Amino acid sequence: MQISAPFLADRAAVDDACALIDLHGEEAGFAAAARAEQCRALGNHLHFARWRQIERLITYLSVESALDTVH
Repeated sequence: MQISAPFLADRAAVDDACALIDLHGEEAGFAAAARAEQCRALGNHLHFARWRQIERLITYLSVESALDTVH
């Protein structure tokens, strides 16, 4: 499986991803996607992109196998 690591603009993105995981469990990715769509509907493209990256981070963290070289 080839999943590239998501771009993270700041530490707050990781904090938001962890908060969604704590709050929604396995549904956290869907919660991030819903927030992205809400921002998109409001015309806020910056927050739309941010929540999409958080969604990708949650997906990346949910994979249980090693995604890259393990040292």
